[in-house]
Amino acid sequence: MTGYPPNPLLVLVDVSPSGGLRSSAAEVIGAASAVGTPVALAVTPPGNADRLASELAALGAGYVMISESADLGTAVVAPVVDALAAAAAALSPEAVVVSNSIQGRDAAARFAARSGSPLAADAVGISRDEEGIVAHHSVYGGAYNVDSAASAGTLVVTLRQGSSSLRADPREAETELLNVSASGTPDAVITGYEESDAVSTRPELRGAKVVVSGGRGVGSGEGFALVENLADALGGAVGASRAAVDAGYVAQAMQVGQTGVTVAPDLYIALGISGAIQHRAGMQTAKTIIAINKDADAPIFEIADFGVVGDLFTIVPQLVSAIEAKQG
Repeated sequence: MTGYPPNPLLVLVDVSPSGGLRSSAAEVIGAASAVGTPVALAVTPPGNADRLASELAALGAGYVMISESADLGTAVVAPVVDALAAAAAALSPEAVVVSNSIQGRDAAARFAARSGSPLAADAVGISRDEEGIVAHHSVYGGAYNVDSAASAGTLVVTLRQGSSSLRADPREAETELLNVSASGTPDAVITGYEESDAVSTRPELRGAKVVVSGGRGVGSGEGFALVENLADALGGAVGASRAAVDAGYVAQAMQVGQTGVTVAPDLYIALGISGAIQHRAGMQTAKTIIAINKDADAPIFEIADFGVVGDLFTIVPQLVSAIEAKQG
């Protein structure tokens, strides 16, 4: 292990088919940095190594491993698992941390099966005790918090996206180009893909510092303009409850909750959201929660730091006007 940093945690970061770094990279590196030295592994099409190494160092990686694979254009996940196995064999990490994205959990599960490693899926955080790395989970819709750890082997952890606000400081990281031999493991084949970039002046929901969400109490898709106006005044992202999505007010991509996006912003404002456990599971780790609802008995008030009982169609326009006046 000569040349590798002490207390290494191998962190697999998500990379797009075109070689771009996914936003979840900052989160998994930040979570790993709290318990050890994050060693970032990126699997990319050829030609992106220098750029990715620089970006990962800026996100706080203490060491960077790059695997260039021309097979990424056709194979779904086998090249990633092969690289993960090669990196783990070279590094002997204390744990492997992966985003709980679609690709991440697929790669983590395959790697765990191949290496005989224990798997802690959908964790919301990691820490260290006197025996090693511990994964923390929020289960049953956030009703219980439980921990898991490995009794033997290297623990593989998939981290729920949006669950951790920890971020690492930039570093000067050494870079290693991995020489990975293809395992020939059966894999699905990609016959074609097309990337679609959504252009928005608002921050991405999953990593936003401020999130304003609307529920069924907003009343309609047109009524969601109230949510958008407040989010724009605060420079935040727009979210929604499952009830609002099911009612057709907004697209499913905006859903916050157990079956939607998990967020952990500095400020979460819930407008017309009752606070069903499914929704609370996706936002209750926010640092500050403000709820506005005309129903004084709404469950959302049980977890809100500040609550306003009243008509959001009266309150929100006044709030937006006050914010804009202060900013002006």
